[in-house]
Amino acid sequence: MNILDEQILENQRQLLRSWRIPVRQIGYDIGRKGLKDKEIIPLLLQFRKSTFFTLDFDFFESRLCHAKYAIICMDVGKHEAAVYIRRLLRHPDFDTVSKRMGSVIRLSSMRIGVWRIHAEDEVFIDWPL
Repeated sequence: MNILDEQILENQRQLLRSWRIPVRQIGYDIGRKGLKDKEIIPLLLQFRKSTFFTLDFDFFESRLCHAKYAIICMDVGKHEAAVYIRRLLRHPDFDTVSKRMGSVIRLSSMRIGVWRIHAEDEVFIDWPL
């Protein structure tokens, strides 16, 4: 399940759905509006194999790696979120749920940084040309 943080714009959610990318958004489809950051991890653990997309870099911590979910922190403009979500979901290293699980990922227009469970270092991956 692809879960969007509450701060991702409605038009970005609609764009993803128009591309037939299934998403649910906190405060609209699941959870409640105003959910605090500390409440999001327990929410993710309620679902099986969820990928959480956020613009909030408070989630980019290696200690948050967990086999039941993936966290994607996006360093992109609010109006570019949908494009980068689709790019990540099509990236050969992240194009299946199993490839994403256990990761905390930082993505920007330049590259992707990945923390994985039990890894000692962040790994950097380029976008395909």
